[in-house]
Amino acid sequence: MPLKEERVARGIRAARDGLVVNTLLVLAKLTAGIIGNAYVLVADAVESSTDIFGGIIVWRGLSIAALPPDEDHPFGHGKAESLAAATVALMLLAAAVGITVAAVREIRTPHTVPAPITLVVAVGVIAIKAILARRVGKVGSEVGSAAVKADAWHHASDAITSAAAVVGIGIALIGERWRGGSGWESADDWAALVAAAIIGVNGVLMLRPALDALMDRAPTGEMAARVLRAAHAVPGVLALEHLRIRASGLDYFVDIHVQADPELSLREAHELSGAVKAAIRVAVPEISGVLIHMEPFDGAHARRDSSA
Repeated sequence: MPLKEERVARGIRAARDGLVVNTLLVLAKLTAGIIGNAYVLVADAVESSTDIFGGIIVWRGLSIAALPPDEDHPFGHGKAESLAAATVALMLLAAAVGITVAAVREIRTPHTVPAPITLVVAVGVIAIKAILARRVGKVGSEVGSAAVKADAWHHASDAITSAAAVVGIGIALIGERWRGGSGWESADDWAALVAAAIIGVNGVLMLRPALDALMDRAPTGEMAARVLRAAHAVPGVLALEHLRIRASGLDYFVDIHVQADPELSLREAHELSGAVKAAIRVAVPEISGVLIHMEPFDGAHARRDSSA
C-alpha cells in the first residue's frame, strides 16, 4: 500500500475532481428538469448537490486526518476521515427522505409530460457518473479510505437516480405518444420514489462501516494474521497474546502482549520490544503505532496467536 501522504493526496484529488464534475452536472440536470418538466431530474439535481457538499466534507476530512499527532490529539486526527464518511452517508439518507416527500407531492399534483431533451440529459449523466463512481471507488479501495469509498457510493447513487429518470421519463413519453396521452405524466415521479429507496439503502450501507470505525471495531481480514506472523518471526519471541487492532482513519494502532525469556534484562526486553515493533510496521506499513507489553514466558498458560 502507498505511503500515507500519497494515499491522502490521491483521496483529496479524487474528491476535488468529483466536486468539479458534480457542480457542472447539478447545473445541467436542474436546468433540464425545470425547463423540461421532469421532476425526477430535479430530484436528481438535488441529490447531486449533496455530492458537492459531500466532496467538500471528504476533502476536509482527509486533510484533517493527515495532520500529525499533537498535544491534544496524541493518537492523531484519523477519526476525521470516519466522521467525513458518516456525514456523507447521513447526507444521502437526508436526500432520500427529501426526494421521497417531494415525489409524493408531485404524484398528487397534475403536471405535464417531461420533454424529450430530459431523456438525453439523463443518459449523459448516467455515463459520466458511472465512470466517476468506478474511478473514485478504485482510489478509495487502493488508499483504504472509508470517506473516499462513501464518496464513490454517492456518485453511484447519482447514476442510479439518473437511470430511474431514464425509465420514468421514457414511460411517460411512450405513454403520451402511444397510450392516449393522459395518465402517464407522473411516471418520472414514481421513478424518483424508486431512486430514493435505492439511495436510502446505499446510505445505510455506507453509514455502518463509518460507525464501526468510530466505535473502534477491530478490522477484519488478513491484518491480524500479518501482525502475528511478523511478531512471531522476531528471534526471542516465545508467545503472543491479547492482540488488539483499531483503525483511526487511514491509520491503524496495535496493542499486543509479547512473552519472552523471564531471565532477560530490562534492556534486553526493551530491545526485543523495539524489534517486534519494527517488524510489525515493516510487514504492515499502514500501522502507525504499536504498543508492546513485555511479559515473562509461561509455557503452561501462554496462549499463542490469541487475539482475545
